[in-house]
Amino acid sequence: MSRVPIGPGTEITLRFKLSLIDGQLIDQTDASPATFRFADGSLLPGFETALLGCFSGDRVEVVLTPDQGFGTVNEDNIHWMNRRDFARELLLEEGLVVSFQSPEGELPGVIKSVRDETVQVDFNHPLAGRDIVFEAEIIDVVQVSHEIARS
Repeated sequence: MSRVPIGPGTEITLRFKLSLIDGQLIDQTDASPATFRFADGSLLPGFETALLGCFSGDRVEVVLTPDQGFGTVNEDNIHWMNRRDFARELLLEEGLVVSFQSPEGELPGVIKSVRDETVQVDFNHPLAGRDIVFEAEIIDVVQVSHEIARS
């Protein structure tokens, strides 16, 4: 039986854990491992790059920079809004995640600052600008098609 490396045309079964540099857990697989096809959008491209060429039985631990993970902080995604635009009963405080409606659908924002008349809301991904520790245990790699990497 030949060993199949992770790459285009493969299906990967793995257990993973995402955390911040300080060890704070972001996400992890539960008792059941996750299965997905390479480049199907299940994982961010930076995570898939870390897995590229790995085999069943391999363990991976990498620190991904913001560019490889959830992106850098875009100052254009931080906005000041009128406090009266929020429901009166909503207790506005730093760190609160508020859901807004946009033409594209629901858009979460994190309250950064609250003033008498205005509220600063950050629409960047909550993990933007953060280094992420990605750990994975590759359980199985199966060739499911003969796709060729596209550039």
